[in-house]
Amino acid sequence: MLHVNNVEAVYSKIILALKGMSLHVPEGKIVALLGSNGAGKSTTLKSISGLLSGEGGQITAGTIEFQGKKLNNITPDVIVKNGIFLCMEGRHVFRDLTVEENLMAGAYSRKDRTNIKADMEKIFVYFPKLKALRSRKAGYLSGGEQQMLAIGRGIMAKPKLLLLDEPSLGIAPLLVKEIFQIIKRINEEEGTSMLVVEQNANVALSIADYGYIMENGRVVMQGKADYLLSNEEVREHYLGIGKEEKNYKENKVYRRRQRVVW
Repeated sequence: MLHVNNVEAVYSKIILALKGMSLHVPEGKIVALLGSNGAGKSTTLKSISGLLSGEGGQITAGTIEFQGKKLNNITPDVIVKNGIFLCMEGRHVFRDLTVEENLMAGAYSRKDRTNIKADMEKIFVYFPKLKALRSRKAGYLSGGEQQMLAIGRGIMAKPKLLLLDEPSLGIAPLLVKEIFQIIKRINEEEGTSMLVVEQNANVALSIADYGYIMENGRVVMQGKADYLLSNEEVREHYLGIGKEEKNYKENKVYRRRQRVVW
């Protein structure tokens, strides 16, 4: 469905943020994109969604294709109409609008207006907490409730591919588990393909079919989610589970070779 092929992205014509980035999202699957701060995960999503130029960035090499259509240099509104929706890091709900009004905003680009009300009720089935808060302004919701609203607003756009940027950021651990279970349920019941950017590797890989790990603007490891969860290097450096302690110097000089497991 989505093919990112050897993409290079630059900010302010100086800072090289992506260095030959490649990944693929199959139809109906969940793909996790993992890595530390500054690895290039959010830049990858902004490149796909067309928002990179709004932050002084540009794609200087490579191609991004969605269902056979090239997305390079296409504006964000056209990309949304083609079936890609980005839930940005930090939730970005309309704080002065109610929950219901926020959900309606997600359906703005849809042509099938007759099904919008039914789809909103479906969102309330996935997120029962939002139904009780449908008339409350989004600015008065908790962080977890705002994240549910942001995901619900994305689903209201009826995307073929949903991009999720750090959905666990700033949310209590119990709510994180609940939200990721709902994300998995939406994928299974709606057939929506998803690309999930996360620092919480454990929770992201628990629902994903496939995963990529980024460092310094490029992919250094990829494979099926169960392989990555059991891989010793991933467990030690991304899940915080190691067989033995290593001193700072050993960790500093540690280097990973890119590995692919199909």
